[in-house]
Formats: sequence, structure tokens, C-alpha cells
Amino acid sequence: MQLPRFIVELAFGNFIKGLLEFGYERGRNVDVVVRTDMFPDRVPTIEEMVALVKPDIIVVPATLEAVAARKATSAIPIVCPALADAVHLGLIASEARPGGNVTGIAPYIAGLPTKQVELAREIAPMARRVGLLTNMNDPKGPPQVGDLRAACQTLSLDVVEADTSTVKDIPGALDALAIEKVDVVIVLQTNLLLNKCEQIGAIALEKQLPTVFGYREHVIHGGLVSYGVDLRWCYRRAGYFVDKILRGTRPGDLPIEFPTGLWLAANLKTAQALGVTVPAGLLARADEVIE
Repeated sequence: MQLPRFIVELAFGNFIKGLLEFGYERGRNVDVVVRTDMFPDRVPTIEEMVALVKPDIIVVPATLEAVAARKATSAIPIVCPALADAVHLGLIASEARPGGNVTGIAPYIAGLPTKQVELAREIAPMARRVGLLTNMNDPKGPPQVGDLRAACQTLSLDVVEADTSTVKDIPGALDALAIEKVDVVIVLQTNLLLNKCEQIGAIALEKQLPTVFGYREHVIHGGLVSYGVDLRWCYRRAGYFVDKILRGTRPGDLPIEFPTGLWLAANLKTAQALGVTVPAGLLARADEVIE
């Protein structure tokens, strides 16, 4: 009998841990096809993968990939552990009742950008100019920017924005923020900016820019502080959705989930290099401190 098969293109290790929690082991009772496995010389399109693999489930890392997968099929279940703006994009009918073939976890929590602005003020109490490193062509970008602008306005902080559409834009955008002499930079939570966390951390350190992020992965790779959803949990939790679907639940009947806990991380090595003193109160409540 053929094992249940699904395509995966996300943080593979954490997803595999999530499958194991529900009793699924790759090669034993499920067949996991990683997107780049099919063609070593190039990354296949979702359409090519669906046609060749004929999966039972498609698991994608974030919203842009969910949109591409939905264009490829309206029948095969799609699970996304980092799904944003899904109603507006037509991926689901509602968060409570998705209704189609897409479901997953929404890592964007209302009010989180305000907390990130407060965190920026905590590490830079004298800050008056806040830089935003944005990525407005990602569906997760515009809602965050709107919230960040409002939060900064409430605190009478000036906002300087620099947008990135491609990887090539990142150095220039950070350079522009440095030229504008911003006191601290808040980096949006998007795929592009997450995937280039190491580059962003290195350039921000070179430009002497204190940084605030939503994902701990940035802090692991040289960012200063982060506060937001723990993506490791989101990717592991994708295993729950796979299990439900394999047991017969339709994806349209699986409500979108929201993380219940947030993760605060700080990098003291980066703080020392920047000459920033991380407040003792912040360190005391941090979930993770890198020394």
C-alpha cells in the first residue's frame, strides 16, 4: 500500500518533530517529498511538484507559497504554519471556518508591533527616530507597518522607512536608515527578511544600528532583541494539521490557529558590540539570552 505522501518546503527539522509527536515517521508510515528533492539542479515549481508527485497534502512555509500552491490546486489540502492575510487573499473564507483547501497557523498577532515599539524604547530610552526595515510586497508587511506607524505616533516618535523587495535591496535599505541617523531599527516579520537574518544582523552591526525583530532567528544570527511568535512551535504544530487531514478531516473544517505564547530573546554579544546596555528587567523576563 502506498504511504500518504505530501510535499514540504519549510523549516524541515521542526516539522519532522511535529510529525513524530503524532506518530508519523518519514519512510515508515508517511512519504515526505521535499520540494528540492525532485530536481537537484533547480527548484521546481509547485505546479510541477503537484503534477509529478500527486501528494495527499502540501505543506508550505508562509503566505506567498500558500498563494502559489492554491493556484496550483484547489483540491489537495494545503497546510501553512505562517499564514497571514488569508481572508483578504481569498485563501480562506474565515479564520473559524476556512472552507476551502487551505488551513494552518496565523503567526501575526494584533498589537504585537506596539510591543516591539515599546521594546525599542526600552533598549534605546532616548530614541526619537525609529527606522522601519519593510518588505511591503509580502502580505504580512502592510498590516505591521500600519500598526508600527500608529504606535510610534502615540509615543511622538519620528518614523523613517526603507523598503526591500528583493535580497539586493537589503544593504541599501539599511544604509539609508543609517544615513538618516535613526536611533533604533524595527525589522518586519516577512519571509524575505527572515531568510536573510544573518545578512541583516551583520550589516546592522557594521552600521551600529540597534535592532528589534519579531523572530528569535534574527537574534541567533546577530540581531539585538526580538519579541514575537516562536516559529519553531508553528512549524511543529503543522504536524497536528497533517494528522487531522490524514485521519479524514477536511482542511476547510480546521480553524486557523493562533500561537498562545510569545518569545523574548536578547543577544548580549551584539549589545556589547553596539555599546548598548540591555536593561536588567528585560533580561530577567527574557526566554532566551545569548552571551
